[in-house]
Amino acid sequence: MNNVLKFVLLIIGIGLVGYGVYNLITPEFAIDAGPLQVEAHGDNTQSYAMIVFGILSLVGGLAFRKR
Repeated sequence: MNNVLKFVLLIIGIGLVGYGVYNLITPEFAIDAGPLQVEAHGDNTQSYAMIVFGILSLVGGLAFRKR
């Protein structure tokens, strides 16, 4: 049971960190109309939270190895 929980926590952690970084890097909205190009960047609080929860999940998954 511990191996399954460790594996699930590691997979969720990698997914959350990857998705958080992806949302942080890509622009949310872009308009390209002739010579005018507009990109809108919103609040990145959700991206930072996903990265932090992903890191916590990775740490939790690695902590099961030591038990």
